[in-house]
Amino acid sequence: MPVSKKTAVLLATATLLSLSTAAPALADDKPGAPGDKDKPKPPASMSTVGGARLGQPGTQVDLKAGAPVLPKDLSARSWMVSDAESGEVLAAHNAHWRLAPASTLKMLFADTVLPKFPKTAKHRVDLKDLEGVGAGSSMVGVKENETYSVHDLWLGVFLRSGNDAVHVLSSMNGGVGQTVKDMQAHAEELQALDTHVVTPDGYDEKGQVSSAYDLTLFARSGLQKKDFREYCSTATAKFPGETKKVKKGKDKGKTKRGAFEIQNTNRLLTGAPGLDPYKGIAGVKNGSTTNAGTTFTGVAERDGKVLLVTVMNPDSGEDQAVYKETGRLLDWGFAAADKVKPVGELVAPKGASTGTGKGAPGKGQAGGTEGAAKASDGGSGGGMGVALGVTGGVLALIAGGLFLLNRRWPLPDLVRRRRP
Repeated sequence: MPVSKKTAVLLATATLLSLSTAAPALADDKPGAPGDKDKPKPPASMSTVGGARLGQPGTQVDLKAGAPVLPKDLSARSWMVSDAESGEVLAAHNAHWRLAPASTLKMLFADTVLPKFPKTAKHRVDLKDLEGVGAGSSMVGVKENETYSVHDLWLGVFLRSGNDAVHVLSSMNGGVGQTVKDMQAHAEELQALDTHVVTPDGYDEKGQVSSAYDLTLFARSGLQKKDFREYCSTATAKFPGETKKVKKGKDKGKTKRGAFEIQNTNRLLTGAPGLDPYKGIAGVKNGSTTNAGTTFTGVAERDGKVLLVTVMNPDSGEDQAVYKETGRLLDWGFAAADKVKPVGELVAPKGASTGTGKGAPGKGQAGGTEGAAKASDGGSGGGMGVALGVTGGVLALIAGGLFLLNRRWPLPDLVRRRRP
């Protein structure tokens, strides 16, 4: 939907708020052209959160007898395949390389802010709520002087990657600056130490970086929240339009507000020309900017196994490359899950009590001082699971088909349910 003239002028001239906080240097300031021989190379050593192997450049994998080899047609600068339940990293390539994240950073935004407001809450949008939205941003069509529910706004964030919806929710949270601080604190709590947040929406900004490892942590944490799971698995929805006066008919002179359909931009969920929906996909988030190239984190289930794959900046030039490379890695992961030796693990939040000691900070990992994040649907750091299934390319939540995202975190009052 076109924005009003007033908003258009604002957005065309706006620049995103930059914090004065010291930031790590961008590991990759420019994406480079496909096949560019002079493209940046990963650092010789990187973070070892999750294990020493993950801090080494290049591909890390330990194949057992009978394991399938990794796909050959992978061009991403960084990628990682992990088991969503156990936290085992099955294979990785430059997992801790700090790269521009694009809108995959919205996973951290949602994991941080989503629990703060009930979905039924209403907010009337003021022009100042949209200040700082970058020119050329992805938009869902939020308009000033219109009222939206929090549910509407989150649909705009997850389905259309709407930076306008992100900024309205940030305004409700005390402003962009406060939201950035909250996101950074939550990233540190999750031990996502490669991440430096400058904007809440992932829009290109100097110093804004994350990694395949951190993005996977954000997805895994977010998927423990019921609303997060529902939003990231929604293929299509209706979004409120403008309130207009009726010009004809019996309701002439009255006001009426319409709605328009929005579709999830996750093409493994909805499909695209030349790309079928991935069987078993259940989210999570895609992104694309000039500096980041294309990025994606996806979660999928097959035969009771749940995998997370993150892919950052493929440069093969292949159409829909980020999704196709994700699909190849998912296929490999499902085939190789029991035939590889893990090369690392997804660590639990700093304050999580694991009981067995597994998943707690260990050699090469950061220590913990802050409490674990509480899932919005109960439990302290517990995994409530995701109901998974795909029918005709549209994900359907199946009652009773829950899995536990992290069985090593505290799981009060939870019982693993058998699949139908």
